[in-house]
Amino acid sequence: MSQLIADQREIDFILYELLRTDQLIKDERFAGFSKKSFDMIISEARKLALKELLPTLADGDKKGVRFENGKVKVPDSFHRARAMMLEAQLTSLTEDPCWGGHGLPYQISIAVMDYVVGANYALSGYTHMGHGTGKMIALFGTDELKNLFLENLYTAKWSGTMLLTEPEAGSDVGALTTSARQLEDGTWSITGNKIFITAGEHDLAENIIHPVLARIEGAPKGSAGISIFIVPKIWVNEDKSLGEPNDVACVGIEEKMGLHGSATCSMALGTKGHCRGFLLGEENKGLAIMFHMMNEARLNVGFQGSSTASLAYLYALAYARQRVQGKDLATLRNPSAPSISIIGHPDVRRMLTWMKVHVDGMRTLIYYVGSLFDIKELNTPPEEKMFAGQMIEFLTPVVKAYCAQRGFEVCVQAVQVFGGYGYTSEFPVEQLVRDAKIASIYEGTDGIQAMDLLGRKLGLQKGRVFKGLVDEMGKTIAEAKKISLLAPLAASLEKTINLFGDTALGLGTAALSEKYATAFAHAHPFLEITGDVALGWMHLWRAIAASRSLDTATKEKDKIFYQGIVTCAAFYIETVLPITHGRMKSVQGLSSAALDMADQAFGQ
Repeated sequence: MSQLIADQREIDFILYELLRTDQLIKDERFAGFSKKSFDMIISEARKLALKELLPTLADGDKKGVRFENGKVKVPDSFHRARAMMLEAQLTSLTEDPCWGGHGLPYQISIAVMDYVVGANYALSGYTHMGHGTGKMIALFGTDELKNLFLENLYTAKWSGTMLLTEPEAGSDVGALTTSARQLEDGTWSITGNKIFITAGEHDLAENIIHPVLARIEGAPKGSAGISIFIVPKIWVNEDKSLGEPNDVACVGIEEKMGLHGSATCSMALGTKGHCRGFLLGEENKGLAIMFHMMNEARLNVGFQGSSTASLAYLYALAYARQRVQGKDLATLRNPSAPSISIIGHPDVRRMLTWMKVHVDGMRTLIYYVGSLFDIKELNTPPEEKMFAGQMIEFLTPVVKAYCAQRGFEVCVQAVQVFGGYGYTSEFPVEQLVRDAKIASIYEGTDGIQAMDLLGRKLGLQKGRVFKGLVDEMGKTIAEAKKISLLAPLAASLEKTINLFGDTALGLGTAALSEKYATAFAHAHPFLEITGDVALGWMHLWRAIAASRSLDTATKEKDKIFYQGIVTCAAFYIETVLPITHGRMKSVQGLSSAALDMADQAFGQ
């Protein structure tokens, strides 16, 4: 069975032929790098992922985590693999070297994570969640907090978490009951309970730093009264040495459908009255601060869906090439005809092509968003920085929810390619289905992302941000129309985008009217539509670059690669987007049937 995680040629195409990532070295921020150094970093990550990380994927699923006497034990194989990641310094790649980072472009960091996350997402959480914790401290913390925590978090010597959810305050974070009271020394006493905490307790790091949402006694109710605190598992002294254990305890772990190697913990804070933490930022501003971490986490969850789908597709492709079953259609009635590999059967080719166009499209969309983060940091005109920030804000819920959902569906298709064997634990794809499903649930369910897209993002700057996105798509279409090979695809995508604009206008208008409830019943289909259209845009953009390279390619393998990109664009635009047209017509119809159902009509 193939041990590929991601297609290296595909990643190179996105980085250097689409995004021109190598041109970033002309900016003073990245002047110390070269294309050669970028390639070396990605290559080392790939080797590590294949040799050390991927072998732990099945082991983590089979052995899982164990809860013993208040402690969480991870699979033994995770210890060596995590140590190898730290030794390779594959954490916080984009951050300032003075805090333990490498100062790399986001696009290169994403390529590294394509291998690391794709190899074992459960394992990567123990190493990389500390980056989000550190980033909040970097943005909102005092110099004291930065000196205490930042380097150890960025280098993953210490790990991090995110303590939001409570038994009665899941998606409604404003209903939390965890409380905070200031102590005489300026620190805060924290009391409360949190659930569903990824990597809340484990034996891989000497300390775990918990960002905790809590309400200061006397603060306003709801989200307006929430503050955020940095609560270490082991207290950190002023000289950065470790002190006494804090009053933070894991009281249980969840038995889950998948991600068995990832500890999902229930946490108790202050049961003995001695849980202490540091206030991060201003009082009552905790939710806004936490959303900096949440947005990073949401993009990473979308990446989880995409990278897991990539692994599932490559497993399915390898199996389809090796598995011999049935005769070619042309020789079906010839009893002496040899059996063929199942990749020769039309329906299997359809499934593999469907999987590939979604994997390639999602990967391109995610790398594109990564390039927007780089634009924000470069020496570029203010209007370009502003546009990049707007696109990130608009596309974040799309990347999170769409890639989570389509990533799961790609894994389901992989099981279908394997047939009966895919449903057994003998082959890896059934695990990938179970592992991938959570991506559409945590860090804000797909439904919540859809409500955010319709309720907040669609109307940003009175719709000008959405228009800016559509205008970018229009530029790609105009460019493609100049290429005879792509002109029919460009014309077809243009019709789709025009229908998309009409759908967005109608749904956005309904969301502001007395039909708002009906509009939000169609929010999730609209998010799917937005993702579908975005991938159509990505595929046409890819086809433009490929068609130009196809004209000058001399090696047969390069010609096949570039022609494949053009063919994928045709498949997506000609067979996937027509289904999206149906979704758009459905949304435009604004059926209220879902809301008209009486509670009793759902049955007992």
